[in-house]
Amino acid sequence: MQNVQWRRICQVACAALTNSYWFSLVSKTIYQGPLKGFCVPALNCYACPLALFACPIGTIQYFVAHGAYYISLYTIGILGITGALIGRMACGWICPFGFLQDLLYKIRSRKLSLPRWLSYGKYASLGLLVIAIPLVTRQPWFCKLCPAGGLEGALPMLMMEPSLRELLGGMFVLKALIVVFFLAAMVAVKRPFCRAACPLGAIFSFFNRVSILRLSVDQTRCTKCNKCKKVCPTDIRVYEDPDAADCIRCLDCKEVCPENAISYTLAGFPIKEPKEVLQND
Repeated sequence: MQNVQWRRICQVACAALTNSYWFSLVSKTIYQGPLKGFCVPALNCYACPLALFACPIGTIQYFVAHGAYYISLYTIGILGITGALIGRMACGWICPFGFLQDLLYKIRSRKLSLPRWLSYGKYASLGLLVIAIPLVTRQPWFCKLCPAGGLEGALPMLMMEPSLRELLGGMFVLKALIVVFFLAAMVAVKRPFCRAACPLGAIFSFFNRVSILRLSVDQTRCTKCNKCKKVCPTDIRVYEDPDAADCIRCLDCKEVCPENAISYTLAGFPIKEPKEVLQND
């Protein structure tokens, strides 16, 4: 089975496992059991009627906004361990919102490139909307504007509980516009939210150069054919920087490289797939 197929299976499984409390649709209640006290290393709205777990970004905001400057040690631990082991691979294999972006980009349309400088937007989102502004206002501003929360939480809750519509105001209109904007952008641009606005992606990007799982490119084999860029969900040329902050470790580039120039290592040890071992033999 090809790498891309394994990744799709993993993405579907993770989306189902993190949002599998299906009877919430019938009971019209949000699951509030003990699992909501744990975070998954992905952007998954706590308020989603189907969500079993908490969102790490929402958790960080909660503690920052309520004056607990130590934030949450277990959240830091989950993100730190995940980042140290696999870097941004969680974005490429686990995150349900990343999976949605991959699917929408498959819709036939005119495709656009995202300017490279917009990739710094995710760091601004982390520093301002997740930390600085909540610290001052005591309000979780990223959650208020998050398109994942709007799509997974706000809109389903409004459909399930019509009485909530009376409480709608300007903030909901703004959030709905943000959702529509990003959904439209996802059709035309590869993972626009991941690359330009996701604070969780910003956190994981710091680990790409130090994680146990690393990519490498044999420059003597690489012909710079750019097939890696064509399949890359974040539109990078892996041969320019295998540890790039935007690399989500999807490994699709390795699958399409005609020269087998791309490889990955675990703790510095090269990992060979079965077909590579057979070829060498």
